[in-house]
This record gives sequence, C-alpha cells and structure tokens, in this order.
Amino acid sequence: MPTLPILWSFRRCPYAMRARLAIRASGLAVELREILLRDKPDMFLATSPKGTVPVLHSGDRIIAESRDIMLWALRQCDPEGWLDMAPEGHALIDSCDGPFKRALDHTKYAVRYPHLDVAAERAKAMEFLQHLDDRLTGAPFLMGPTRSLADMAILPFVRQFANIDRAWFNAQQMSPLTRWLDAFLASDPFAAVMVKYAPWHADQDRVLFPQTTP
Repeated sequence: MPTLPILWSFRRCPYAMRARLAIRASGLAVELREILLRDKPDMFLATSPKGTVPVLHSGDRIIAESRDIMLWALRQCDPEGWLDMAPEGHALIDSCDGPFKRALDHTKYAVRYPHLDVAAERAKAMEFLQHLDDRLTGAPFLMGPTRSLADMAILPFVRQFANIDRAWFNAQQMSPLTRWLDAFLASDPFAAVMVKYAPWHADQDRVLFPQTTP
C-alpha cells in the first residue's frame, strides 16, 4: 500500500477533532493513529516531543498545530470552500484559541485553578459565545450562508464548553448558537470524525481516515 501521511490523534480532543474535520472535508487520506493520553507510545513521543495531539507526519514534515493541519489539508483540496472567508474569520479563530479556550479550561478544570473565580471565568467564556450568537442571528454559519474554516475550527470547543453542563448551557437563551451547535452534532462530518478506534500499536494493520470520502 502507498505511504500515507500519519495523523496522531485522540478522539475527544477538540484540537484533534478539528484536524480530522478538515482532512475529511479535503478528501485526502491519512493513516490515523489513535492514542491514549495516559499511555503515549514511544513512537508518538518521538514525533511530538510535547506529547500533544494532533500531530501530522508527512514525509519530512511534522505539523504539530491543529490549525496548521487544517490549512495543510484544505490548501491541497477545499471542495466546500472553507478557506473562502474574510479575514474576520481568522480573527474569530484567534479569539477562540486564546481568551475563550483559557476561560473554558478555567471553567471545565476549575479544581486545577483554585486561585481563580470559576463564575468569573465562565462569564469570560460567555462573552465570546454571546458574540458568536449575535453573528448567528442572521445567518446559519459564522461567516454567512455556508460553513467555513471558522465554524469548523471553533465548533469542537463550543461543544466542549456546552458539555460541561448542557442543562445550564441550554438555559442561557442563545438559540442561534444552540441551533448551530446541535446541527453540527447531528451532522455527517461530526459522526465521521467521532468513530471510535482502538489505540494504535505497532503490530496492528493501519487505519485509513477518512473511511469514505466526503
């Protein structure tokens, strides 16, 4: 079989999730290697000294940032036009990956940050979500009538925040944001990237991803 790029991944990690979403949308094929974060293979650590996922190994190139993996895939093939968005879309992703993700972590893993006020951190996260909700009031996606890189880079993190306390999230009266999230959770792309795979080991047959083209 031909040599394929290798994607080291962890199913529930939102960073790995968005990398898989972009690879699936591009139609490219990779060898998927699922890991357990509590039992990281030596071969994975040799590729990712930081021990974080996702990591893509393609030839002599190693790409260790999820957003860069998304761009790597979509710049080769972008049939849905995810990259056809205004610069504002990239600014939204910056806000997601920076202030929102920090506030999300401080809320979800509050026990790790006893010096912080969890209510204040959740309020910081809600500022970003309210901005998304406002954008979605007049359009089904963040940048207009079709999904873009911004939607698919941000949705896994909104999902992670909502899952902290879904009943509380639903009570916040952000109907456009909730519809956007729920449509994603019910979509074929989400189902395709959330298929469970056994953790990788050196003797197993390789796992191709995606299993079918979009």
